[in-house]
Amino acid sequence: MSEWDLQICCMGAGYVGGPTMAIIAKMCPKIRVVVCDISQNQIDKWNSDTLPIYEPGLPEVVDSCRGKNLFFSTDIKTEINNCDIIFISVNTPTKTKGIGAGRAANIKNCELCARTIAEVATSDKIVVEKSTVPVRTAQAIARGLQC
Repeated sequence: MSEWDLQICCMGAGYVGGPTMAIIAKMCPKIRVVVCDISQNQIDKWNSDTLPIYEPGLPEVVDSCRGKNLFFSTDIKTEINNCDIIFISVNTPTKTKGIGAGRAANIKNCELCARTIAEVATSDKIVVEKSTVPVRTAQAIARGLQC
């Protein structure tokens, strides 16, 4: 039996994913929380004393949980398979081309996460979209998960 009640993987170590997962880890010590990102530099910052973002109180929260039930990694594929719940918390920049350029959010990173989950996961997962995204992004993620 696992020492963890639940395991969470968060895809995206930015302004949304990092703080959200740190608070979940602080409030739920029996949940293993891993924040994943493709950027080794970003993960290195989360694993240091100089976090990549500023939020009042965040350094203390991260320090209290890091290495206990809060981890930061670039090994996204392994963590997808280890977890029960996956949060997609990736950057959704403003589109620079096509319909909605300069106004609409580009959800390609959300779609990429969904395709990665579909390709890698060997068991059922709960997938949560936790990014600033437009309406119908969940449908795009669902399509990616069905690939």
